[in-house]
Amino acid sequence: MAKFENLINSKGTDGLDKIARRNKSFVPKKEKQDPPNAWALALATFFAYAVVVVIGHIRDVCARLFGQKKNRPPEGYAPLLDDFDDFYTRRLYRRIQECFNRPICSAPGAYIEVMDRVVASDPADGMKLTGKTSRCLNLSSYNYLGFAETSDVCKQQVIDSLNHFSPGTTSPSMEAGTTELHTKLEQLVARFIGKPAAMVFGMGFATNSTVIPALVGKGALIVSDELNHSSIVTGARIAGAKVRVFRHNNAEHLEQVLREAIAEGQPRTHRPWTKILIIVEGIYSMEGEICCLPEIVAVKKKYKAYLYLDEAHSIGAMGPTGRGVTDHLGVNVNDVDIMMGTFTKSFGSVGGYIAGSESLIEYLKMTSPGQLYASSMAVPCVQQIITALSIVLGEDGSDLGARKLRALRDNSNYFRRRLIEAGFDVYGDEDSPVVPVMLYMPGKMPTFSRFCLENKMAVVVVGFPATPILKPRVRFCISAAHTKEDLEDAMQKMIEIADVIGIRYCKDAPTSY
Repeated sequence: MAKFENLINSKGTDGLDKIARRNKSFVPKKEKQDPPNAWALALATFFAYAVVVVIGHIRDVCARLFGQKKNRPPEGYAPLLDDFDDFYTRRLYRRIQECFNRPICSAPGAYIEVMDRVVASDPADGMKLTGKTSRCLNLSSYNYLGFAETSDVCKQQVIDSLNHFSPGTTSPSMEAGTTELHTKLEQLVARFIGKPAAMVFGMGFATNSTVIPALVGKGALIVSDELNHSSIVTGARIAGAKVRVFRHNNAEHLEQVLREAIAEGQPRTHRPWTKILIIVEGIYSMEGEICCLPEIVAVKKKYKAYLYLDEAHSIGAMGPTGRGVTDHLGVNVNDVDIMMGTFTKSFGSVGGYIAGSESLIEYLKMTSPGQLYASSMAVPCVQQIITALSIVLGEDGSDLGARKLRALRDNSNYFRRRLIEAGFDVYGDEDSPVVPVMLYMPGKMPTFSRFCLENKMAVVVVGFPATPILKPRVRFCISAAHTKEDLEDAMQKMIEIADVIGIRYCKDAPTSY
């Protein structure tokens, strides 16, 4: 590892080039270039938001002047929702609310049944179902390996589990909520990840938000990537530790932040930090980018910090054997102290896990609120994960897991390549099943979403505050269940839609895939 650190710290790009030659999966990150007319897009975006905000305030003033009482608090009460979030929801979100939270009435497979809705006469009353459905190509669910299909091989074993256990455990893990299947799953996860021990949670978000506060507290330092998931941000805030943020996927800035924090010490007292925890993700869910893990590990070792890796979107979806970014980039799992992941993406279930040393897992089981107070994962969900993991490991006696992994990788790269060739502004890295395409102007979000639904495609559009205000996007999630015909048909429809609303920002730019 010392040689690796020397290469990282060497002058120029020679060190990174040597690493890339040794490990073909590791490619130094290139700065994402904005489209040629980025300044015009930014100006139009700010102008559009300004117009909507001004109109919203005018409507609020008119409502107060003309005695509208629907959103007023009872007499004598302070406003419960009188803040910018409330204003944003009422005056911005509700204008395009039909593009979000669309209900479904089928399994989230390659195709999905979307329940049709119309906006109520008063937008404040939300949406009303029409009683009709639309069968759409599903480009929105995290069904990476296709295990959410109703015809999948996991189905019968999940049903059989109900013959021996109830649907719910009605108890936390540390009381009477751990069944033999929970124990089997924890052992299987530890073996799959390559760590001595593991523990499982009933909710992925709660895995981060209840484990991070158990790991660090007052006197400790958290160094977090600026684009880390909300669950990590929530856990870091609850922990009470000092939080420093480094630029997204930038190991050089991470080292600078660490060096300054260690030199300064704790605020006011300047005492050394009790511990330092670096937190990164395997695949960043809004960017589709793969973590530059080899560089981060080198920095982590140099400054004697602990590393927490969130593999929610990469476990089961990356690497030759589906073991995540460590498998994909050839990083030794022993170089990552705490490995976190979820079962909601690649395995068609719910919940999350933490994998690490036996002493770490034993400690977290006694201190994490997610283990002490929350009901444990439902047994059918546990069985779903066990069966899916066994297939990925090849322990079912077939090559189905290997074929699913290969199909996911091929589909993701094919779809990404076709989008780039068509002139879309595509974010993310090769092999990532998350494929974001930039829309930039906020008005194009609802337009694109509506056109896609009309063309029988279910997509997710994302804007502020989930993304920077200048970078609204559509996020495609590719699945092993998709066929090349599905993806090519979607491409042809999207090209037609893109030409109508003008989102092929890189159409005349040379492609380099």
